[in-house]
Amino acid sequence: MAHLDHFSQPDSSERSVAVKNFTSDFSEFITNSPSSYHASQECARLLSDAGFTRQDEHEQWLGHQRGYVLRSGAILAWRIPNKILSDVGFRIVGSHTDSPSFKVKPNPDAVNYGFSQVNVEVYGGPLLNSWLNRDLGLAGQIVTIDGEVHLVKTPSIMTIPQLAPHLDRSVNSSLELSAQCDYHPIWAIGERSVFDFVCEQASLDPERVAGMDLFAYDVVAPAVYGGAGSDFFVSGRQDNLSSVFASLEAFLASDDSECEDIQVMVAFDHEEVGSTTFTGASGPFLEAMLRRLHSNISQGENQGEEGFQRMLANSSCISADAGHSINPNKPEKHDPEHRPVLGAGPLLKINANQRYATEAEGTALWLRSCDMAGVASQEFVSNNDVPCGTTIGPLTTQRLGIITVDVGVPLLSMHSIREISCPSDLFDLSLVLEGYFRGA
Repeated sequence: MAHLDHFSQPDSSERSVAVKNFTSDFSEFITNSPSSYHASQECARLLSDAGFTRQDEHEQWLGHQRGYVLRSGAILAWRIPNKILSDVGFRIVGSHTDSPSFKVKPNPDAVNYGFSQVNVEVYGGPLLNSWLNRDLGLAGQIVTIDGEVHLVKTPSIMTIPQLAPHLDRSVNSSLELSAQCDYHPIWAIGERSVFDFVCEQASLDPERVAGMDLFAYDVVAPAVYGGAGSDFFVSGRQDNLSSVFASLEAFLASDDSECEDIQVMVAFDHEEVGSTTFTGASGPFLEAMLRRLHSNISQGENQGEEGFQRMLANSSCISADAGHSINPNKPEKHDPEHRPVLGAGPLLKINANQRYATEAEGTALWLRSCDMAGVASQEFVSNNDVPCGTTIGPLTTQRLGIITVDVGVPLLSMHSIREISCPSDLFDLSLVLEGYFRGA
């Protein structure tokens, strides 16, 4: 993974090369991460390559100074400083690995009017019409009756055909589609089992399969174009692999940091469907791992429950999730005084009703990190008539009671099968997160 020693104030040519290398690495990361399970495994691979040791959470905690825990579609990594001071805390960057999609139902096979189809249900809140007429594969995990987990990724095998305008004269004026009837992919002519096909691809006996978590994904590779050639990065799953990759890159790049806090990178699963799972931000995953880290390093004033609570009081979290760039075709959907745009830097996300966790103390933390990295920041506040979504920030602060700030890169076409970002924003987010990890 290429990274720039950006704190030395590089010239424009050095920065251009660093952005290009970062974008290339991000493209490879997205391609290798068609599902949340693949994304967490890809993070684990990169962490292992960098010398981090996997801790099996089922086993006794071994006290690795640089380690990680992999739990299904979620992952948490840490780095413990050489010397533990009395005011040590956790510096946490959180993100999520899942993206809106279609999930295969337990009985996946259907035959209708000479076509074999795949039974799916909507996962999260995708921009549904963007999934029509696309080359789709299936990716995720299959678990056999003995509990073995197998990652699966097929090439393009299915598509969701749209009715031609000759058969629906209103299609270009008012598109109304049924999630049950119209979003029903075809995958073969005649009667064939997609379940058997996927098992064959994974070299599994269908009779041994206990369950599966398979999702549709766009097989088209990411693309970079626009302006002089690199204004736009276009790909699926940028919400929220953009933050997963940026936080991982920042975490690895700060390995030589003299930060006195415990650095933690966590990527949850299931944010798009509410986070209330054993790998989600509303679950105990993060708190449980922090407690195990605490028990391993506790000494003096940091011992026991009182010591853990003191550590939390010294802790903070940056919740990194994609945000909204202004769409030049619909500027009225944004607040007139808060109109972030692609290419002008990462976003600080603010909401009076705490749909984002940002408050003034978190803002100061974010701006210190931006200043250390030499990066400009933008503010996103929603139009009062267009309520914003939410993310893991409020869930994290609710569970741990620590200062949390919500940030991310601006996107166009969020939740579309192809989302649009700017390479320089992606790179700059990583720089700011590195500044945070280094102690800003």
